[in-house]
Parts: sequence; C-alpha cells; structure tokens
Amino acid sequence: MELTELYARSVDLAAEVVDTVRPEHLELATPCGDWTLRRLMGHIVGQHQGFAAAARGAGPDLALWADAPIDDDPPGAFRRTADDLKAAFVEAEAADRKLWLPEIRDGGPFPLHMAVGFQLVDTLVHGWDVAAALGSPSGIAAAVDGDPVLAEALLTVSELVPAGPGNRGPERAFRERRPQGDAYGSFDRALALLGRDPAWTPQN
Repeated sequence: MELTELYARSVDLAAEVVDTVRPEHLELATPCGDWTLRRLMGHIVGQHQGFAAAARGAGPDLALWADAPIDDDPPGAFRRTADDLKAAFVEAEAADRKLWLPEIRDGGPFPLHMAVGFQLVDTLVHGWDVAAALGSPSGIAAAVDGDPVLAEALLTVSELVPAGPGNRGPERAFRERRPQGDAYGSFDRALALLGRDPAWTPQN
C-alpha cells in the first residue's frame, strides 16, 4: 500500500479526535510537556503548513514551520491544512521531489517516503495527545491497533527515530524511550518508543 494512502488514513483518524475539540478545551494540559491544547493545535497546523510548503519545493526556511494561531475553530483549521498537505504530497510524488525539512537532522533534502513517514507518526501521536488531553485516548489507539498495516508503518518509523544522546529530552521533539511491557499494543509500543507515557492523564 502506498505510504501516502496510509498517511491519509492517519489524518482521518486524527481528524475524528480533533473534531471534538471546542474553544473551551484549548487551555487543557497535554502530554507534550507544558503545552496547552491551544499550543499543540498551533504546532500541528503549523507542521501541516511547513510540510506542504516543503512538498511544493520550498527550501529550508524555518519561518514556514512556525506555529499557527488557533481561533475558535480548531477542527476547521486542522482539516483545511491537512487536506492541503495531502494534495501537496501527491504533487511532490508526481514531480519526484525531495523535501527540505529544516527541523529534522541536517534539514535534508529527504525522499518523499521519509517525509510522509515522519508526518504519519506526528499525525497519529499528536492525535493521541489531543485525545489524551480530552480524556479519551483509547479510541485512536484501538483504531490503529485494529489496522495492522497502519500499525506496522507507525512502529517502523517510530523505531527509526534516533534515541542517542542529544536527540531526546525536554526541549526536543521526543523524550527518552520508555520501557515496553508485554501488555502494550502496537500503538502503545510506538508511544513508548517516542518517550510518551501510554498511561498519561491530565493528573499525571
């Protein structure tokens, strides 16, 4: 199955979660350090815009990746920018274009399949972050675990995220890997690989 198709499926799952976000939720705590849900949503939408710009040939300009302001329609912002990114990935595929990703390692350029894989992981994990902030993280995890191809893609890319010194920490995209118990499903194993606590709650 094409990775772009799997990415589209990841967006659909995350969008189901984001569709439940209301303005009164935006100051909730999230699993992303001290980020509120507003900050997390701004990051997600900003990443959509940065990846779309890269897919259309933009160079390594960090300004294109800035967090986006979030108004009273987080679901609308998510869906508009995610749909635009899906279209941009299709355009990049047709043009056989590599992507400059200035927030990752040396910036690239990266082959399209790697860029799509990075974004697939971000989409599913941040979808879980949103769900956890809202108090219902199990739905997206169960949906991915019930889709073996998508679960395998998530785990495969998560395992490739560098875990050495300097790559993980409070100021990095991911924290140190957590132990993986036998009881973890595929989604929870991916969360642990990326330094997330699968049992996180707002009271942690």
